[in-house]
Amino acid sequence: MDLKRIVGLLLIALLLFFVFTQPVSAATSLQNIGATLRDGAESITVFFTQLV
Repeated sequence: MDLKRIVGLLLIALLLFFVFTQPVSAATSLQNIGATLRDGAESITVFFTQLV
């Protein structure tokens, strides 16, 4: 097995552990990530709208 695959499996295992042991914190973290991505997409849209 290569290092990239091992690290990927460890990250997935850590994520599942986090979801199972602290579901409220995991959901809040995911909501924050989603909000950040949404805000970034809106900012890019505004930038290109103002550019034209």
